[in-house]
Amino acid sequence: MKNKLPVIFVLFLLFMSYGQTTRYIYETAVNPDSINLVGLKTERTFLDIKGSQSLFISEHKLVRDSLVSNFKRDERISNKKEGKDFSKLGIGKSGEQSFFDYYILKDIPDQKVYYYDRVGGKQIYYQEDRPIQWNVTNDVEKQNGYSSQKATASFAGRTWTAWFTKDINVSDGPYKFSGLPGLIVKLEDDKGDYKFDLIKKVVVKNSFEEPMDSDARKSSRVNFHGDKAALELELSKNKRSINGGNNGGMQGFEAGRHQGGMNGGGRDGMRGGGMRRGGTGMNGGNSDLPAQSFGSENTSFNTGSQNPIELQ
Repeated sequence: MKNKLPVIFVLFLLFMSYGQTTRYIYETAVNPDSINLVGLKTERTFLDIKGSQSLFISEHKLVRDSLVSNFKRDERISNKKEGKDFSKLGIGKSGEQSFFDYYILKDIPDQKVYYYDRVGGKQIYYQEDRPIQWNVTNDVEKQNGYSSQKATASFAGRTWTAWFTKDINVSDGPYKFSGLPGLIVKLEDDKGDYKFDLIKKVVVKNSFEEPMDSDARKSSRVNFHGDKAALELELSKNKRSINGGNNGGMQGFEAGRHQGGMNGGGRDGMRGGGMRRGGTGMNGGNSDLPAQSFGSENTSFNTGSQNPIELQ
C-alpha cells in the first residue's frame, strides 16, 4: 500500500498540471492609424499555454466568445439576451474594441501556427507558411522584471525586436511569434505601432478553450482574404434566402387561410395553404440568426484593419 501512494500522488500531479493553463498577460499598445497622429490604444492580450499548445487571444474577445459559448450551450440565446449588458456579469464589457478580433493557435514543439477568424458564426482558418528567422544578438538587459536577450526578425512587412528570457523555458510569444529559446517578454516593431509587454503570469483552472468547429472552412494565407470575402457573400445569400422563405411562408399562410375560409374550412386552408411552407421558412431563419448576430458583433469591433499588424 505504501508503494502505491507515490504513484497515485504522481498521477494526481500530472492530472492537475494537465488541467491547468498558464496564462501570460501582455499589456498591448496599438497605434490605430499610422497616417494620422493619434495616441496609442491599449488592451490586454493573453498567451494561454496548456501542455504543448498555446492560444493567443485578446481579453475582450475571450470574454465575448466565452459568453456566447455559454449561451449556446445552455440554449438560452434570444434577441433579448443579445442586447444584455455583459458588464453586469462582472467579467467585462461586450462592446470593448479589440485590435485582435481573431485568435492564434500554436503547436509549440513543431512550431506550427494556425490563424482562426469567424464570419457570421462560421469559422475560417489557415496555417502560417512563413517561418520566422530570428537574429539572436548578444545584448542582455532586464526587461519587465526578467533577465532578457535581444533578437530581431523581419516578418510580414515589419522589423521586430524581441526580448526573450531563458528563465521561462517556453519557446513562444504573443501573436504568431515563437521559436526563440525562451518566452518573449517584450516585443515591438520598428514603426512603434505595436508593443507587447509581459506584465503578469497566472495559473488558470478550467480556462475557456476556443471550440474548433467540425465544419470550419480551411484556407491558405495567400487566399485567406478572398476566401473570407467569398464566405461572407455565401452567408449573406443564405440569409437573404432564409428571409425570402420567411416572407414566402407568411404569404402562403395568408393565401391558404383565405382560400380555406372561402371553401368554408379554415383548418383545411391552413393545412393546404401556407402553414407548411411558412413553418419551414421560419424555422430555417430562426435557427441561425443568433450565431450570425454574435458573429457580426465580433467582426464589427475589428478596428485593426486601419493599421494592420501585417503589412505584407
